[in-house]
Amino acid sequence: MRRLVLAFLLTLVAAPLAAAPLPRVAIRTSEGTMVVELETKRAPITATNFLRYVDAKKFDGKTFYRAARAKSDPTRGLIQGGIDSNIRESFFPIQHEPTSKTGLKHLDGTLSMARNAPGSAMGDFFITIGATPPLDARRGYVGYAAFGRVVKGMDVVRRILAKPTWPGGRSYTTLGQSIRQPVKILSARRL
Repeated sequence: MRRLVLAFLLTLVAAPLAAAPLPRVAIRTSEGTMVVELETKRAPITATNFLRYVDAKKFDGKTFYRAARAKSDPTRGLIQGGIDSNIRESFFPIQHEPTSKTGLKHLDGTLSMARNAPGSAMGDFFITIGATPPLDARRGYVGYAAFGRVVKGMDVVRRILAKPTWPGGRSYTTLGQSIRQPVKILSARRL
């Protein structure tokens, strides 16, 4: 009997541990709810930063304010939201985790950090609609830090992308991308 118990215990120790599931967050908006899954193993700095904002409830009451539609196909592009340049509400900037380091790509439904210069990302993020390989790192270009993906609610993401925008913009590169009536983020909570 002792041998059986010992053999059983050895198989438990030798058996690979089941990988812990990746954390998920429900982002409830005035257009509906989307669920995102965060790559805490492949992009730990960026995913942990996002979770820090979620846990502090800093996204509550913020908006998706930008809909950048592709000129060739307006059903593709990205939506941007979160804490838009409000230093007082933001945590310190994080180190940049390029896609060349994480192995992640900007595909349909990718969650990524908005930033100015590399290492300046704080609490602003975007979601891609359609593959957007120009946002990935490559020789001579550091790209953006992908850190998750939408697992439920891409219909909500597409509705936000289709929202009417102002012809002007915050900068030359964002002309025509400011949503006229930004979509409210009601809450962002871990599942």
